[in-house]
Amino acid sequence: MWKVPLCPYNLICNFRGSVTQGLALEVGETVQILEKCEGNSYLTHSLMTYYGIFPATYVHLKKAIVTNRGQHETVVPLEDPIVTEVTSTLQEWALLWKQLYVKHKVDLFYKVRHVMTELIDLRRQLLSGHLTQDQSRDVKRHITVRLDWGNEHLGLDLVPRKEFEMVDADQISVSDLYKMVSSILYGDSLRQRHGEPCRVPVPHHLLVNLKSFTYNTIGEDTDIFFSLYDLREGKTISEKFMVRLNKNGGPKNPEKVDRLCALFTDLSNKDMKRDLYIISQVIRTGRMLLNDSKKGPPHVQYRRPYGCAVLAMSDVLQTISELKEEKDFVLKVYTCNNENEWYQIHENIIRKSSTKYTAPSTNYGLIISLQLLRGDMEQVRRENPLIFSRGVAITRKLGFPDVIMPGDIRNDLYLTLERGDFERGGKSVQKNIEVTIYVLYADGEILKDCISLGSGEPNMAEHRSFVLYHNNSPRWSEVVKLPIPIDRFRGSHLRFEFRHCSTKDKGEKKLFGFAFTPLMREDGTTLSDDSHELYVYKCDENTTFSNHALYLGLPCCKEDFNSCPSIPSSLIFQRSTKETLWISTQLSSTKLTQNVDLLALLKWKAHPDRVMDILGRLRHVSGEEIVKFLQDILDTLFSILDDNTDKYGPLVFQSLVFIINLLRDSKYYHFRPVMDTYIQKHFAGALAYKELIRCLKWYMDRSAEVVRQDHIQEAMRALEYLFKFIVQSRILYSRATCGMEEDQFRTSIQELFQSIRFVLSLDSRNSETLIFTQAALLNSFPAIFDELLQMFTVQEVAEFVRGTLGSMPSTVHIGQSMDVVKLQSIARTVDSRLFSFPESRRILLPVVLHHIHLHLRQQKELLICSGILSSIFSIIKSSSLESSVQEEVEMMVESLLDVLLQTLLSIMSKSQSQEAVRGQRCPQCTAEITGEYVSCLLSLLRQMTDVHFQHLLENFQSKEELKEFLLKILCVFRNLMKLSIFPRDWNVMRLLTSNIIVTTAQYLSPALHKNFTDADFDFKVWNSYFSLAVLYINQPSLQLETLSPAKRKKNKIHFIPGMIGPFLGVTLVPQVEVRNIMIPIFHDMMDWEQRKNGNFKQVEAELIDKLDSLVSEGKGDENYRELFSLLLLEKIEQETWRETGISFVTSVTRLMERLLDYRDCMKGDETENKKIGCTVNLLNFYKSEINKEEMYIRYIHKLCDMHLQAENYTEAAFTLLLYWELLHWEERPLREFLHYPAQTEWHRKEGLCRKVIHYFNKGKCWEYGIPLCRELAFQYESLYDYQSLSWIRKMEAAYYDNIMEQQRLEPEFFRVGFYGRKFPFFLRNKEFVCRGHDYERLEAFQQRMLGEFPQAIAMQHPNQPDEAILQCDAQYLQIYAVTPVPDSVSVLQMDRVPDRIKSFYRVNNVRRFRYDRPFHKGPKDRDNEFKSLWIERTTLILSHPLPGISRWFEVEKRELVEVSPLENAIYVVENKNQELRTLISQYQHKQLHGNINLLSMTLNGVIDAAVNGGIARYQEAFFDKEYITSHPEDTEKITQLKDLMQEQVHILGVGLAVHEKLVHPEMRPLHKKLIDQFQMMRSSLCHGLPGLDKLGPGANTARGILASHSPMSPESFKLMHRHSPSSSSLSSTHSAPSQMINSAPSTIRVGSPSLPDKYRHNREMLMLLPPHRERPSSAMYPNITENGQPPNFQRALFHQVIGPCKPCSDPNLSVAEKGQHLSMHFDAFHHQVSDLPPALPARSLRKSPLHPIPASPTSPQSILDGSNSTLSGSASSGVSSLSESNFGGPASSSDPPASRTDTLESVPSSQAWTTDQEDLDSPYLPVRYSVSEPEVLDSTKPPPCRSHSAPGGVTPAQAGDLALPPEPFFWSNNLLNTRLRL
Repeated sequence: MWKVPLCPYNLICNFRGSVTQGLALEVGETVQILEKCEGNSYLTHSLMTYYGIFPATYVHLKKAIVTNRGQHETVVPLEDPIVTEVTSTLQEWALLWKQLYVKHKVDLFYKVRHVMTELIDLRRQLLSGHLTQDQSRDVKRHITVRLDWGNEHLGLDLVPRKEFEMVDADQISVSDLYKMVSSILYGDSLRQRHGEPCRVPVPHHLLVNLKSFTYNTIGEDTDIFFSLYDLREGKTISEKFMVRLNKNGGPKNPEKVDRLCALFTDLSNKDMKRDLYIISQVIRTGRMLLNDSKKGPPHVQYRRPYGCAVLAMSDVLQTISELKEEKDFVLKVYTCNNENEWYQIHENIIRKSSTKYTAPSTNYGLIISLQLLRGDMEQVRRENPLIFSRGVAITRKLGFPDVIMPGDIRNDLYLTLERGDFERGGKSVQKNIEVTIYVLYADGEILKDCISLGSGEPNMAEHRSFVLYHNNSPRWSEVVKLPIPIDRFRGSHLRFEFRHCSTKDKGEKKLFGFAFTPLMREDGTTLSDDSHELYVYKCDENTTFSNHALYLGLPCCKEDFNSCPSIPSSLIFQRSTKETLWISTQLSSTKLTQNVDLLALLKWKAHPDRVMDILGRLRHVSGEEIVKFLQDILDTLFSILDDNTDKYGPLVFQSLVFIINLLRDSKYYHFRPVMDTYIQKHFAGALAYKELIRCLKWYMDRSAEVVRQDHIQEAMRALEYLFKFIVQSRILYSRATCGMEEDQFRTSIQELFQSIRFVLSLDSRNSETLIFTQAALLNSFPAIFDELLQMFTVQEVAEFVRGTLGSMPSTVHIGQSMDVVKLQSIARTVDSRLFSFPESRRILLPVVLHHIHLHLRQQKELLICSGILSSIFSIIKSSSLESSVQEEVEMMVESLLDVLLQTLLSIMSKSQSQEAVRGQRCPQCTAEITGEYVSCLLSLLRQMTDVHFQHLLENFQSKEELKEFLLKILCVFRNLMKLSIFPRDWNVMRLLTSNIIVTTAQYLSPALHKNFTDADFDFKVWNSYFSLAVLYINQPSLQLETLSPAKRKKNKIHFIPGMIGPFLGVTLVPQVEVRNIMIPIFHDMMDWEQRKNGNFKQVEAELIDKLDSLVSEGKGDENYRELFSLLLLEKIEQETWRETGISFVTSVTRLMERLLDYRDCMKGDETENKKIGCTVNLLNFYKSEINKEEMYIRYIHKLCDMHLQAENYTEAAFTLLLYWELLHWEERPLREFLHYPAQTEWHRKEGLCRKVIHYFNKGKCWEYGIPLCRELAFQYESLYDYQSLSWIRKMEAAYYDNIMEQQRLEPEFFRVGFYGRKFPFFLRNKEFVCRGHDYERLEAFQQRMLGEFPQAIAMQHPNQPDEAILQCDAQYLQIYAVTPVPDSVSVLQMDRVPDRIKSFYRVNNVRRFRYDRPFHKGPKDRDNEFKSLWIERTTLILSHPLPGISRWFEVEKRELVEVSPLENAIYVVENKNQELRTLISQYQHKQLHGNINLLSMTLNGVIDAAVNGGIARYQEAFFDKEYITSHPEDTEKITQLKDLMQEQVHILGVGLAVHEKLVHPEMRPLHKKLIDQFQMMRSSLCHGLPGLDKLGPGANTARGILASHSPMSPESFKLMHRHSPSSSSLSSTHSAPSQMINSAPSTIRVGSPSLPDKYRHNREMLMLLPPHRERPSSAMYPNITENGQPPNFQRALFHQVIGPCKPCSDPNLSVAEKGQHLSMHFDAFHHQVSDLPPALPARSLRKSPLHPIPASPTSPQSILDGSNSTLSGSASSGVSSLSESNFGGPASSSDPPASRTDTLESVPSSQAWTTDQEDLDSPYLPVRYSVSEPEVLDSTKPPPCRSHSAPGGVTPAQAGDLALPPEPFFWSNNLLNTRLRL
């Protein structure tokens, strides 16, 4: 079994669930997979709340979106909402449908079944994904109609929809909701009453595909022509599609196999309504007679008519419209009985004149497929790429499509060869006439590719007509297309040559005549669209047409003959008077015209003197010609205007107005997009705006004077496009002149608006003509807003409009028609884009409301007013989702509320009176108009907030006014309850009305109670109020018990989440009975939401939000928490969703625990620590358990404020950092929240970052602030904000300076256990580690904790408490100090890192803390207690590192390890070796200089301890034969201990050598004593440590020691390296002091001030990482110069022991400073080094994981009091490590070790405290950190640095004489604390 991704599956087969744990399912249900079993392919599923198994093959995967992943995730199928609704509706209908059969409603039963079947099929079509957008909309329309029908007949509620999808009532206004619902009942009568812009008609395209021609009896090549024919008009409406087949019936061109298809394009809706037929004509190419081989030789080919087929589009149009794929049809091919009837054979077939054609002998013929496509060509190409990949032939209409767009160039001349009359010519039979057509240019050249027989085949240079057998008067009716280029059209002509096709043996085609016609007349017009009778001229076979001028001078037709002079008879070509050719032409050209007046306009420059007349005659040009050449005409008009503005300006303006108004005609309305495209892309009149504004203003100014105002009214109607031209012209001018004359333009527009206001302000009651002018202006006025917005701001345009609307007469007595026009103009203003801007609404709304108010007062035009109000409420509702609309709602309340109430009361009273008398009802008193005004009132009340109600009630001047208002609104509400305003199935509207009424009553009830109770009691008001309450409670929509189960379910869900808060408030009332009744309601809410949505997320979210606010107000108690949990768990236990329910109740119960604790802490006199701890606990709960981000953020800021009040600046910074992490560096706008203003996410994160950095600075945690500085710097740099970048870089540099210069104290850490049930929940029976305050020690911390918990009892032992203490009703505190175990071990081991830096990493970002407890295991050896002394080491791991968002964190894990006595000995000796190594190395590298007292005392402590016992005790305990025999497993460890002891002897020898170099002459006795004691120590260990006795002669002197150790042997060198971290298995655990041991690898970069892991950023870490320097492989320690002490040094040393000194545990002191303060009086030091030290202080200054270990087994109290031996290093408590300032400096690898040539006395004392020149010349300049005070580094010559200057008297060359292991080890300086009491 394995887990599978959670995703929904649809069931594709019923499953009965007959197996064990089987889940019975039906087709269509949705399941969610949880697990899959591989063996039997069964799946474990969850269907909402039911679990079970069934076969995997029964389901189909659905795409889905999974939200809120985890235990409470929600899976939403990723499908069309309509599909989802159909699925759920069918499931709901299924239950009701079965009940119909039970109730014997058989008729409805079968109807519903039929509708359900249709819905399933429509749903399948939607899911197929193969529908176009139009088809998908059509299917959705069918679905919604059927859904609404079914809901109505099954008694279900109507569903409001928008674009076929269900709407959310909370997201739209009540007016919009009413319109959606009412549209189902009343149709379109209540839809938007303002005209919608005319949509561009969608063209249709017919795809014809020839699949085969099965009529194979021809046996010759054939040409098949397809075309569309209109029977009513008797003409072909399309070009022809031509297919050429070979004699076998296949394509003549092999490449066209399966590619014989054509697309007949641009068929309009009008074309689709015609009586169309597909005509297919078959022309064969071969013998003259098909069955007579004698007629003509076989090599001569004739084009002969064969047959025709027709298909009525009316029969197939419905079929192919519904199908989404091609449909096959078979066309029978009929042959013509008489070729004289060939030209009309298709008509004969259609009319079924069977005597004129012969039907085929079989049913086979042409097999074609048809498909109807919709949309423009680009859309068709995009949606049907496969069709165009087949090389479909585009076949156009003979004329233009409905819309001709600019740039659509076309120049096609369609020539129809009609008929001819020819003489017999002495023949006994009639001729077989063939006509050859040529297109010739002016020079006689035959134009190539200018004749097309049909699409699908290439163009040709000539065309030969088909031949009609023995016919001197042939009627061809053959159409060819002549696509002649524009530049070749002028001067070209057509020539028709006539030949007789003989059927004799030779089969000659003899030329006997010709005809011709030019394509363009002399006046420039083309051949008119008409029938033309052409003259036929005689010629013979030998005639050549090489000189075309010989016949072009002849008349071609009768009209031409009348215009020609007398023609001499001596010409070569003579006309045949009895022979004639008839042709007809049709021109489809965007560049050529047949209208003389239009041509004169387009060529006005040829006749400049006639421009005035030409412009005047433009009105006589037909609209078809104008729209066809619209772009050229407009270009011409504006070029004339540019030529002479003063002369031609008014006429051009009139012509432009004429053209604009022509496009207003419904016939040409669809050409408006052509005009729009021209203005945007082709218009170039940059100066035109001046004249247009001048003319328009002149027209308006004359409106008061002129009697006939037709021309003025036309200009007013053209206002929209005139402004488009004006604005575009100004844009072009401004672009060309860089904005010149802007002020003049603005002034002219303002003057123009003054003229508009003047026209509207005129009194038109006595002038009907003026009324029409004003009406035309008002109708066009709203259309100019969008154009003005291109040039002016929203506020400026709004001011223009407000002034214009305000200039209209405000009275309603100007006439009903004018009232309507005025309100329609206002309605279009409200619907315009201008009104959607909030800043314009504030300007326009007062004047709009003013006019509506006047009409409502007079009860005039209520329908239009309601439509305007609905639009306003819809806009305000949609705007309220994004911004505040409080000011606009306030205006509407002041202007409309009272008049709306009055209007509704009037309408309702009229409606009741009309119904009472059963008379004819007034149209304005119908239910529709009542519903509209009710929805308007409800929309207004819904938008009102408490502020609006407060202002409303305050504005009443007296109680009488208030009383009148209350009676009005309560009366309206009562009528809404009593009257059936909304039908029963409008449940959404009914519930929304109830909700608004009860909300309004809640807002009004305080005023009612305040003004009409006690002495001012008003019976009428209260009676009205209580009557409303009774009607409200008893209204049918709230009686759930009377509803069907389906409706009850839907109604219950409406109470979620709105009623959760009120219900919760009731349950918190401290009455047990109330709580017992109300708490189970939450279970019912959870159950209903679970059934509806598959989860109860809304209940959960709302309950948690309300619970937080209510508990914080003081409601709720511990009893409520227990009762809430008990009652709900009892109810949930019986549910199938009990697991999620129990989890939810448990979470809420735990939240209440934390909220109650938080409330108790906040309201009481609790300490800041308890408040902070409680807040942290609640904050973490909101984040980790219930994921409430907003509440989480709120408590983040509460916690931050508490930290700031307690001056916990570091913790405050970490707290704010939590919110900072939630934000991103993005420009996403954020709303106003808490104290943050509305701003972008980037700015909020920047402000937070700065604040966090500031708090880190105040908390002296600069290492945490530096990465944030880097983060900000990166952002500033990417934005090129160099000013901020400089500021943040300087701050970063200052933080580095602070790290090196300012003192910081290392805090103490304490483990605190809170035991007992009396502690708060967040502390109860938990243990924490607390970060102490500065200078706070254990005793002070204990007193502080006992002060915070005065009832607590302090436990005196560190053992874990038993169960009795945990469960007792008391408080127990267990407190002891712990040692931090830092993660950053690597930085602590680096040589060159100053102690100030290391100090930070020792005590920060620490999660592990340790404390040790010594104990004896087994029998205790009284002679040597080290044999049985074990260490119990406990490591505490916290949930979060310290410091963090709190000063203490809970212990997450405990680790317990027992350390054996031998391991402890190894650990102690190894640490002491490391301490000695480090200290000696520092003196060698001149990091410590001047004062060698620290070295002296350290050597004395180790040597003296060894002499007096020390490591000898280890030798006695672990090196005797008895121990080795009884512990064979410790052999390796014993060997390791021996090596460490031997190593310590070598290190001490090197230390004494260094000491000899540096010791002052006055301190020589001390040095000699150390030498003597060292000899005693070495000799005492010789017998146990072989090798020490081989130290050679002279070992008893310092020189001997040096000789024995320098130079170092290879074996000794290996020995010194044996226990380095790279070679020793124990060094990783024991090579650091107790507070530095880390059992986990470090995750922080070495040397990088960094945030903890969760705050870390890779980029900052890389930037912070210092450059790595490797020590040269041949580097040796530099030689030590002799230190000449000043003469008075000893005297100063004597007084140090008396005066006060700094404690060595001060973390702000360097090692050198600690050494100086540890110096003592010489005599005291000299005489007491061999004595027992004073006892260790009871409260140690520094922490250590081990308790003190006794110096010898003879001192039992030493375990508690301390020890003077080297073994005490691991057991001392809280002693500062001397290795914390471990500096290592390499010497130049190029300097070889020099031999010693001088003595100690040879170095003059004047060299003391001088800078070693070799240090300056080193290739690695030393890092000169200041230990005690800042020093300035000189870039040219580094000044003397105290931490790096070598002591005087020792030259660098002497470094080679001293051998020390190069790898430093760490050791706690426990010896100093055991030897000296500070």
